[in-house]
Amino acid sequence: MTDQILFETTGDWGVITLNNEKALNALNWDMVKAMRAQLNDWSGDKSVKAVMVKGAGDRAFCAGGDIRWLHDTAKEDPAHASEFFREEYRNNSLIYHYSKPYVAMIDGIVMGGGVGISVHGDFRVAGDATLFAMPETGIGLFPDVGGGHFMPRLHDGLGLYYALTGARAKAADCMAAGIATHYAPADKYAELEAALLKTKLGDHAHADIETILDTYAGDPGHAPVNDMRPEIARLFQGHEALEDLLASLEKDGGDFASETLKTLSRMSPTSLVLTFEQMKRGHNLDFDDNMKMEFRMVCRVMEGHDFFEGVRAQILDKDRNPKWSPASLSEISESDLQRYFDDLGDPELVLP
Repeated sequence: MTDQILFETTGDWGVITLNNEKALNALNWDMVKAMRAQLNDWSGDKSVKAVMVKGAGDRAFCAGGDIRWLHDTAKEDPAHASEFFREEYRNNSLIYHYSKPYVAMIDGIVMGGGVGISVHGDFRVAGDATLFAMPETGIGLFPDVGGGHFMPRLHDGLGLYYALTGARAKAADCMAAGIATHYAPADKYAELEAALLKTKLGDHAHADIETILDTYAGDPGHAPVNDMRPEIARLFQGHEALEDLLASLEKDGGDFASETLKTLSRMSPTSLVLTFEQMKRGHNLDFDDNMKMEFRMVCRVMEGHDFFEGVRAQILDKDRNPKWSPASLSEISESDLQRYFDDLGDPELVLP
C-alpha cells in the first residue's frame, strides 16, 4: 500500500483519493496496483454500492502517469517499463467493465493516465478548473489508456482532432465533446460531492446518482470547440491515411487548417502515423481488444527512440526542440508501422 492513494468507505460509497499532489496526482505503479486491488475488493462488497474517484488539492484530478519514471526505467529495461502499462491497462479495463456506478470528479488537470481512470466510468463530473488533454504525440507516445476506444467514438472527428493535436479542453468543451457527462460550478462542486456521499443508494443506484448530479448541474458557458466543430468535422473525417488528412488541411488553407498544420509539424511523425492508425483500428474494436492492441503498441514504443527524445525535450531539458527519428512521415514505411501492431507472443496483454 502507499499513502499516495487513499481508500475509505463513506455511507454506500467507496472513495478513492489520488494523493500525489506534488506530482499533480500522477499515477505510479504502486498507485495503479493498489487501485485495481481495491476496486476488485469493492466489487464483491455488498455494502459498497458505488465508487467515487477524486484528486487531492485544487490543481489536478490526475495529470497522467509518472513519465519521468517510465523514461528512466524504459531506458534501462523496456520490458520492465511495459509491465507498468500492463497493470495500468488492466485497471482501465476493470473500470470500463465495473459493475457498480463509478463517478470521477474531474475538476483540475485530467490528462493521459488520468483520462484512463475517469473517462471509462459511468459519470465524469467537470468543474471550472477542468483541463483535459491527451498530449502524447508531443512526447513520442500515443493517446493510450483506452484512447483508441473512446476517442474515435466522439462525434464530428473531435476524437481524432484531440488525439493528433493534443488540444486542450476546458469544462465547456469537455461537455460539448462528450468527454464529461456533467458539470458543476466551483461554488457548488464540494456541495455536490458531499450530497453524493450522503445519498442512500437503492436498487437503482445509477438513477439515484444521476438525480443528484442533475440537481447540482450548472451551465459551463460557451464551448469554443463548437466554433471549430464544422471545420473539424469537414477536415478530420473520412480519410484512409494520415497523408490524406494533411493534404486536406493544406488544400483548405484557412486559419484553422494552417494553425493545425503548424501544431502537427511539432509532433513526432511516428506518433502521428501510429495515432491515426490506432484511431482507425480502434473504432472497430471492443474495449478489451483495443487495450490489447495498445499494449502491443506501447511495448514497441518503449523499444524505440521518440518517446525518450520527447520526454527529454518537453519534460527533462525543456528545450522544446525534440529531434525526432524518423524526422519525416515519408521515412516511415508500411512495414515500420505494422510492427507496432504485431503479436507480442508470450507478453501479450491478457484480460479477464
